[in-house]
Amino acid sequence: MRVAPIVTTVLVGWCSVAVVPQLLGQQNGAIAANVARDTSPEPSLEERVDQLDQEIRVLQRLREIAADSAATAAKDRQSATANAKDGFSIKSADGKYSLRFRGYIQSDGRFFPSSEAIPTVDNLLIRRARPILEAAVGRYFEFRLMPDFGGTSPAIFDAYWDGKFAPQFTVRAGKFKPPIGLERLQSATDIMFAERGLPTNLVPSRDIGLQIGGDISEGLFAYQVGVFNGVPDLANGGDDLSDAKDFAARVFVQPFKSGSFRPFGVGIAASTGFERGSITSTGLPSYRTPGQQTLFRYNTSTATPANNVYADGKRTRIAPQGYFYTGPFGVLGEYVISRNEVNRAGAIANLEHTAWQASGSFFLTGEKNSFRSPMPKRPFDLKEGGFGAIELVARYGELALDEAAFPTYATITTSVQKARAAGVGINWHFTRAVKVSLDYERSTFTGGAADGDREPENALIGRFQTSF
Repeated sequence: MRVAPIVTTVLVGWCSVAVVPQLLGQQNGAIAANVARDTSPEPSLEERVDQLDQEIRVLQRLREIAADSAATAAKDRQSATANAKDGFSIKSADGKYSLRFRGYIQSDGRFFPSSEAIPTVDNLLIRRARPILEAAVGRYFEFRLMPDFGGTSPAIFDAYWDGKFAPQFTVRAGKFKPPIGLERLQSATDIMFAERGLPTNLVPSRDIGLQIGGDISEGLFAYQVGVFNGVPDLANGGDDLSDAKDFAARVFVQPFKSGSFRPFGVGIAASTGFERGSITSTGLPSYRTPGQQTLFRYNTSTATPANNVYADGKRTRIAPQGYFYTGPFGVLGEYVISRNEVNRAGAIANLEHTAWQASGSFFLTGEKNSFRSPMPKRPFDLKEGGFGAIELVARYGELALDEAAFPTYATITTSVQKARAAGVGINWHFTRAVKVSLDYERSTFTGGAADGDREPENALIGRFQTSF
């Protein structure tokens, strides 16, 4: 029998009946699905707009995440800069944290031509050598430290904390300038002459205290109010001599916000308090000439200390002040009254000393004058042909000591009753950081010598100044 042909025939038949119809069905289904897809409707315009809107939202969110990441990374980055205005500084990218190193050095030559009766010495000296460290911590808080290595011994002049919460309200605590004398409030790098004028004798240099202040309407009105340990005139304060404290206040107004009178300002400052000195710590000042020679001191003696004069009562200062700047021309004036109650062996007196000055300057090279030294239009540069700025200065001032001080509290043969000083000078600002000056000032006196009036002082002072 032929079995193989029979089996083959049976398999072919079975496939024709069972498998082929199934394959044809699957093929027909796929064809139907393709036909259905081909005939499905296109997305509407609204659906396409919604889809684009979603894609834009996603892209915007990705961009925000990238920006936030960059800002977070920037907080950890720092930048270092250096310039004549701000010194050397390191600050965070957001500006909230910074550390600045600044300072200035003043090298002087002090000469006294035609001065023989008063024992003066022509001298070369370091008048000031002051490194300055400033820091900003966060948005509101700053710190300043300024020692001085000029003179015979180092001393701390500034060491204070600032809370700058708003232009209208700031808080300062530590050791700093009390808000009284106008020229005293001016930086030593910006004053017209090498030495401040006679009225500065009657105001404190530095004191330890707490002060609030502010600037309203962009300088239209400025104020400072503070409580301080209380120091003698011209003193760089430290610990207090008694429990009593001084209160000081100042208001300064610049009434014209536009036009040629914009840099015009007037104000008044005052302080009051009680000082209780002793025969060993007198709490009283001595006063100086423009050449920094002593012109008045209260009677004291190491041989008979029981007769020493000392502060024993109320101390008051009043200081009207003002300035005016227009173009290259500027003037500054102030008047100071200082009243002190003093005691000598039970004899008490209320002595009143007064002083005033008027000073002016003019830039031959056309720089705009102001309370601060300007940037020269053409800083000194041999290659570029820059010459710097030339400033001419002049002033006159007087200091009058209370007649009641003589002879009980001061000796007329060693302390003057009145001083008058007139001076002229020239300042050469090579750059904002470098200045050379030469001043001549003649002071005349009433009293102060055994035979009548003290010999006039002729002071010639030259200065080389570098600041940064």
